[in-house]
Amino acid sequence: MRLNSFDSVLDITYGMDAMLDGLLLHFMTENNLEYTIDPAKNATREQIRFMVALGDHELYAPCSDWMFLQLLKPGLPPELKHEYLQQWRGFIRLARTYCPDRYIRKRLIALARHKFRMALASPIMIPSRLMKRFNTIFMSQSGVDDPYADLRRELNAKASDIVEGESFDKLINVCAEMEPGCRRIDEIRYRIDMLEIERLMRLSSSTDFWKPEEFTSQTLEECDLEQENGVEEGFRKVASVVASRSADPLRILFMPKRSGGLILDIQLIRALLRLGHKVVLALKEGFFFDSPTYWDAESDPVLAKHLSDAFFVSNDKLTKNELLDLMRRHNFIVISDGNRERFNPYRCNVSFARAWKECDLIIAKGEGKYRRMIQTSHEFTRDIVSYFRDDKGKFHLYFKPKAEVAHKFSEAYITGKANEIIAEMRQAKTEGRTVMFYSGVIGSVPGQVATAIKVMTTFVEYLREQLDKVYIINPAEHFEEGMDADDLMYMWERVQRSGYIDVWRFQTHSDIEKSFELMGEKVPPVWTGKDSTYSTGCTKEMHIALDMQKLHRELQIIGPSPEKFFRRREYGVGKFCDVAIDTCE
Repeated sequence: MRLNSFDSVLDITYGMDAMLDGLLLHFMTENNLEYTIDPAKNATREQIRFMVALGDHELYAPCSDWMFLQLLKPGLPPELKHEYLQQWRGFIRLARTYCPDRYIRKRLIALARHKFRMALASPIMIPSRLMKRFNTIFMSQSGVDDPYADLRRELNAKASDIVEGESFDKLINVCAEMEPGCRRIDEIRYRIDMLEIERLMRLSSSTDFWKPEEFTSQTLEECDLEQENGVEEGFRKVASVVASRSADPLRILFMPKRSGGLILDIQLIRALLRLGHKVVLALKEGFFFDSPTYWDAESDPVLAKHLSDAFFVSNDKLTKNELLDLMRRHNFIVISDGNRERFNPYRCNVSFARAWKECDLIIAKGEGKYRRMIQTSHEFTRDIVSYFRDDKGKFHLYFKPKAEVAHKFSEAYITGKANEIIAEMRQAKTEGRTVMFYSGVIGSVPGQVATAIKVMTTFVEYLREQLDKVYIINPAEHFEEGMDADDLMYMWERVQRSGYIDVWRFQTHSDIEKSFELMGEKVPPVWTGKDSTYSTGCTKEMHIALDMQKLHRELQIIGPSPEKFFRRREYGVGKFCDVAIDTCE
């Protein structure tokens, strides 16, 4: 199959051609992005789908359409060679500037040269991934963990001086002539809010190419923001999202570009907070040149001062419950994205992926993120605002709406469904009925969700016929298409911790065998021997059941013994099928 026969990267999928599948797998493995090869470093497909709207067999590459097609072409196209050479030159500058030991410098350059020649001989690696490898070589061989730490502190200090000066205040707060025809105060307020956001976006992006010595009042005064034009439509779209009078407060994930500019980004974040929105600021996990890292505030008192009211989240594997609880308690939180690249969903940590999923809007600053989010045919699960300045200083702003197929179950919607079930349980208790919760396998057998629902429903109906005055909750009857494991576990935990459950029954292999008997079928091999201990979701529920039994001693737990559950860890991120059985840590 010829690659030039594709009009879009969306047409390149698994299962079309065995030779193409081999090439795509070669691309994924050589870029170290394949989950099945390295599950400790790479995200599952389900976690990727928190961010990227993927079809069943669709492949996502963390780069622009142009780059992906270049990498899949045979040979080494001149344009791709140029991209590789840029990464090589960047590494050489890094090594010569920050590795003073001549012998070590020669050694790490020699090692990197071998890697570079391999990349040129078989050009399948994304250039930014090659740079990531170079950076790892530099840090491991030179002993310098973060060569740009001092530069980032200097940029932040210079930017802080600007923000606290008169020139910045004048540039942001100078009054503009109100448009004629304005008849309402809230219209004026709306325009002022949006004008402030626009000015801050333009100004913060102006600093992207400034050297530390250029962070001065004179340079700032030379920024003629009012004369810039060409992106009015983009700002109207942004305004319709963040400054609309009718809009509910949003959860916004903000991805900055560069230290120094980050100090101005924080002023933009504060403008969004004043509008009532909640903001999650995502910083890099480690060294990526002048990009701010999660750890910078520990050694940079200037940055620490500007983020003094933000809540830093150190857990990189937040559950949905934990994340939503933090968002309720804090308007401004800071997380790590888990990687040292521009934007790579395969290497993002769980907390970042869940923050993306739970937020309503992504604001991504920088041309690198523009290439990976806007210059790709892939759609994402959340609205994206991308803005940057090119190397000529021209300001660009783009709005990419979320995919039509992407559906967000709001916290209020999920909580409402849980409260409905809790109300039914409460009513059953007042009628003198025993409340039973039935936990069973729903998605822990891959590809068997429909069968699992049928198995559970059949057995629960059998129990309802056998047991008098018992109200049985069957999770399979409340399954809603589109909800992933995160949504369902969040909903059911609220129900399970309500205190209304009298009997908690966990599915046994006998239950499953009885269900197939009632359905007039033999037990298929894939279901033989299965029970609730096979499910990581049920394992989590057993932990909850034991917690509730400590509070309500009369709670009866029926089914396999708790010890049989605890061979399993947390349920897979966004998955219905389990993570693999592993030794308990």
